[in-house]
Amino acid sequence: MKKYAFSFLIVISIFSLTSCNSKTEPSPSDASSVEQVGDDVYNISQAQFNSSDMALGQMEMKPFSGIVKANGMFDVPPDNEARVSTYFGGTVKSIQLIPGQRVKKGQILFVLENPDYVQIQQDYLEAKGHLTYLKSDFDRQKNLVQDNVASQKTFLKSESEYTVTRVRLESLGKKLVLMGINPNALSIENIRTTINIHSPISGFVTHVDIAKGTFLIPSQNAITIINTDHLHLELNIFEKDLMKVKIGQPIVFKIQEDNSKEYKATVHMVNKTVDPEKRTINIHGHIIDEGQSAKFNPGMYVEAEILTTSELKASLPEDALVDSEGKYYVLVLSNTTKEGYTFIKKEVKTGSTKDGFVEILNMQNFKDNSKFLVRGAFNLIK
Repeated sequence: MKKYAFSFLIVISIFSLTSCNSKTEPSPSDASSVEQVGDDVYNISQAQFNSSDMALGQMEMKPFSGIVKANGMFDVPPDNEARVSTYFGGTVKSIQLIPGQRVKKGQILFVLENPDYVQIQQDYLEAKGHLTYLKSDFDRQKNLVQDNVASQKTFLKSESEYTVTRVRLESLGKKLVLMGINPNALSIENIRTTINIHSPISGFVTHVDIAKGTFLIPSQNAITIINTDHLHLELNIFEKDLMKVKIGQPIVFKIQEDNSKEYKATVHMVNKTVDPEKRTINIHGHIIDEGQSAKFNPGMYVEAEILTTSELKASLPEDALVDSEGKYYVLVLSNTTKEGYTFIKKEVKTGSTKDGFVEILNMQNFKDNSKFLVRGAFNLIK
């Protein structure tokens, strides 16, 4: 019986030794794991802190500007937009324009044709020829009346006819200029039935409202041209923000097509009239880098922020904040030992963001010397 008992003890001993030898040591990764104590407390070992390149920091006082939200669109000055029409009706004989096409000032846009154009040129040439005769007769009568050879009545009649014809010739010449015909170069040989309509500015064609064969009546809009060299911002702010906005303040704006990129402008003018229905005021802004105007088109929607007064406010780096279900949290250091750190998760109220820092609105909830996990919190807070 003793023999069996001794054998059993040997087996137990061997099993115990085997079990002890097979037990594994904790891996470095286990030793450096983060221990979450409850919902809001985190214990981080020194090894985890170092291996994850975490960092501590405090709130810093940073300059933040007040912001006035605005929206609007790109526009051009009135001088940079032309709606081309004609003073004289006519049928469109030729046109080769499409929207988006670039044109230069003085370029022929389209050609109009009308037999009535001939009559104006005929009247001008007849008046011009008749004026030569009347001028000669006027000079002759003037000399005769001075020598008491001709009567004063004859002289006055000659003067009147000369003056009337001269005025008529001048007015017909002005009409020819409006038609694009040089009166001084007009002769019997070059009377024509067509006139060329030229571009009043350089720019891009945005609308073409006529086609070949269309009868264009006077003052009817035919072509719209916009010069985009001097695009500006036309923004709207609410009436309550009027006192915050001043000429010269910076504007940061984005376009819908690329919300990831910001562009800069300045407040150039503030309208003095309030829209009675929307209770908004128009703000005129100039783009700082006019070379960027080529990226934009008139009418494009703009979202902007006007930066008003600048103040020093408590802030933390963006990496210190974690967005969780619509709320922002930070990890505040509560205890430090040789083994590691203990952090408490606390909610923060955020304001403006600038240069990688976020304004903290509830700084009063933290002690002046509080330290925060400013790098690495994103991987801890869920």
